[in-house]
Amino acid sequence: MGQLVIVSNRVAVPEKNAKARAGGLEVAVRAALKEKSGTWFGWSGKIATQTKIAAQHVVHDDITYITLDLSKEDHKEYYHGFTNRVLWPILHYRVDLAEFSRRDLSGYLRVNDHFARELHELLTPDDLIWVHDYHLMPLAKALRELGHKNRIGFFLHVPCPPPEMLTALPHHERLIPSLCEYDLVGFQTGDDAFNFSRYLTRECGLHSHDFNFVVADRTVRIDVFPVGIETAAFALLAQRAVRLPYVKRVTDSLVGRALIIGVDRLDYSKGIAQRLSAFERFLQTQPGWRGKVTYLQIAPKSRSEIPEYADIEQDIGSAAGRINGAYGEADWTPIRYINRAYSHSTLAGLYRAARVGLVTPLRDGMNLVAKEYVAAQNSEDPGVLILSRFAGAAQECKAALLVNPYDPDSVAAAIGQALSMPLAERQERHDATFRVLSHNDIQHWANRFLTALEREPLVPSQLEQVPSV
Repeated sequence: MGQLVIVSNRVAVPEKNAKARAGGLEVAVRAALKEKSGTWFGWSGKIATQTKIAAQHVVHDDITYITLDLSKEDHKEYYHGFTNRVLWPILHYRVDLAEFSRRDLSGYLRVNDHFARELHELLTPDDLIWVHDYHLMPLAKALRELGHKNRIGFFLHVPCPPPEMLTALPHHERLIPSLCEYDLVGFQTGDDAFNFSRYLTRECGLHSHDFNFVVADRTVRIDVFPVGIETAAFALLAQRAVRLPYVKRVTDSLVGRALIIGVDRLDYSKGIAQRLSAFERFLQTQPGWRGKVTYLQIAPKSRSEIPEYADIEQDIGSAAGRINGAYGEADWTPIRYINRAYSHSTLAGLYRAARVGLVTPLRDGMNLVAKEYVAAQNSEDPGVLILSRFAGAAQECKAALLVNPYDPDSVAAAIGQALSMPLAERQERHDATFRVLSHNDIQHWANRFLTALEREPLVPSQLEQVPSV
């Protein structure tokens, strides 16, 4: 039996004395490798200074980490170009922000080919391969062209928009159908899987047999695997983290005021500007809460060298300053806006201390902050999650206050409802969501995907017995 080989854009190689990261992909990959030793392969996050780029190998806790540096040109075209300025906006329903360059597409395909050639040197026929996210959509095609017939799975961590938007991607007919070279393609929600199946039906002329598609002499399976968190472990972490000195300083500084918390990477998909508008609307329409609540927005900077992100940084900072200037008092600042990252333990403590978790992305594949906020709560006196209906987590967190992030009045009303919610209702909502998150935790997610990937596929003749959709 071969090993499990996980491939992602970035690889988080363990470092001595490094602070615990809060990244969802790292937690997900480590869950997959927890019970099945193997290799994690991908970009090191570094730009090469020499012409010949050799792979680096590190072994830690029975996991082999193999990383590659990217050349300056590859980094510019593959990462900052095609993945961040074309694929990211289109997959998040922002076709208007996509900036296509033929050179960037060439760089994207070139890096995927480079990854495939490096993998070619280490794969054996029995290895199970699991590829993650939009950076590496054509990787299976590149591996197949090198002769590999391994079982290869792909999981998309971001949304999959409907075919009407996917076809706005220049050369979509070259890129999107390459996902059919995988044996299993996993999505966060049923809507994402349905959107992709519609693309295959409409643009590729394929027919679904219970979400199995026949492609030449093989089949590709589409399925839904909502990513979870380490629910029990995070709940325990939060329980302990409220005693951390930094968390205590924050809670003491509130002097009895209720805390609303938002934690997002600084990105236009997260809806932070719209959230600030909603909070301002809350202060306008419910003046009784002025001076009694503090909104903490943690937003680490992201991709600042890309113009759109630099503009977001400036706009949100200006909006927070304007709202504080309009409503603040000498002894009260309504919004605390922070552009830095915190450790997982610190965030866990802050989540537990917050009366309201405000998670309102305009579009999100899953959003694990929503799940972590729920897991962090004291079940005897829990806070309330306000969640965008356009986040993948809304499919599981149905007991949250689901809102339209584009409607500031409804979000403002939800903030007031959350702050005023009776204890019994808060407990009921928390218990319902926590049970779902405990059942579908991160280990369950990884096991479900790998079990499905290892399963022998139906051959085209068997699919003739399955009704077409």
